[in-house]
Amino acid sequence: MSKTLKVALALVGLTVGAGFASGQEILQYFLAFGYWGVIGAAVAGLIIAVFSGWVYQLGSYYLADDHSAVFRSVSRPWVARYMDVATMFTLFCIGFVMVAGAGSNLGQQFGTATWVGSAIMTVLLLLSGFLDIDKLSNVISMITPLLIVCVLAAFVITLTQMPSSFDGLNELAQTNQNASGTFDNWLVTAVNYATLVLIMDTSMMLVFAGSHMNPTQAGRGGLLGGIMFSVLLMILVFILFCNMDHVSGADFPLLMVFDSMHPAVGTAVSIVIYLMIYNTAVGMFYALGRRLSHDKAEKFRPYYFAVVAVGFALSFIGFADLVGWVYPVLGYLGLILAVVMGTAWFRDRQNIKDETERRERLAELAETQLNPDSADLTKAERAEVEELASDSNVADQELWQSVQEEVAADLHADDSSNFDLKDVPALDPESNAYDGAPDTPGEEIHWHAYDEMYKTGEFPATKPPQAK
Repeated sequence: MSKTLKVALALVGLTVGAGFASGQEILQYFLAFGYWGVIGAAVAGLIIAVFSGWVYQLGSYYLADDHSAVFRSVSRPWVARYMDVATMFTLFCIGFVMVAGAGSNLGQQFGTATWVGSAIMTVLLLLSGFLDIDKLSNVISMITPLLIVCVLAAFVITLTQMPSSFDGLNELAQTNQNASGTFDNWLVTAVNYATLVLIMDTSMMLVFAGSHMNPTQAGRGGLLGGIMFSVLLMILVFILFCNMDHVSGADFPLLMVFDSMHPAVGTAVSIVIYLMIYNTAVGMFYALGRRLSHDKAEKFRPYYFAVVAVGFALSFIGFADLVGWVYPVLGYLGLILAVVMGTAWFRDRQNIKDETERRERLAELAETQLNPDSADLTKAERAEVEELASDSNVADQELWQSVQEEVAADLHADDSSNFDLKDVPALDPESNAYDGAPDTPGEEIHWHAYDEMYKTGEFPATKPPQAK
């Protein structure tokens, strides 16, 4: 799977959570306005796609470990603090809404008490706390295609059973309660939905993008993911609109569509929706845990487990009610974040372009150094690395180590290359010798240490000097 597609699917997986996969968001944000709501869905999709590309580029540009560092870099301190608090609040709220949705999903399909589905989801979330960000991204990317297949199948079936008239469905759609606090206006509601998605996903998007060295490539992945989500959004709007007589009043309207086809189909889709709920829930809680422990990494799991446990306790509020009043509030909080991030991208777009070219050249040099079939870097090439790294917005050693890690992973996955990560365990996150990228701002690259790393697998540049 290409990096761009992997990034795109991870974004879709984050966004397609309980509210979307259930169809509840679609009813309250769009179909409650009838035909105008369909136009609103297109507007929201366009905003989401464009901003996703921008946010992914910023995350890669700053090599973000969590959202706070990026916020501080793109805005004034008080604005950064607002966005930080608002984002953490959003992550937590969406997290416990997802857990509530898990309970409603199993309750609607199997008749279980809502706490059962929520408890199972909580256990899955707690177990996920033992995964690193790359493994978590892989899990989310693998689950996402399942829902896409289900939605496309429902789309094809809906096309073969088109209603004879849409006027009656339009009137029925408008009997649904729209999201509160959006002034009963389809355009305000559409923009509110877009900014809701952005504030919900920005933190994890920045974390995902921070593990990708190439800002342009990351941005393309974000844009592609936004487009994929927007297409899914329009398809889901169409499906629910055409089946409005079956879905009005249900907590999980999409599940009702599949149940009307065949109970077995409904059961299978309910499991897929449950997995998609997991996707968003784990993304929200994981990003929150990373933010809370940003200056004390060893505290990640205690913080993560704590917020998941509190989220379970709050999930007993009704799912549809949570979507109706929590989501609009978060959408308004996200409006300021969207303006700040958009402004930052416009301001830094040339710097991002320059940094992309710089890192692409560094990747070429790293491949020369790491590839067993190539000669070591010359003195001139090493000087070029020093110059490129010092011109970057990222600390010298941190950037060069991070570039090497990504190149090493690519070479390791290339069957035509003789490179093996086992020969350089200091670049292999799975190795006990791995120390990670050194955070040494202002220091030059210690080439003798890198030479030793290539020969022995050890990387003394990342280790504190021994006391004499």
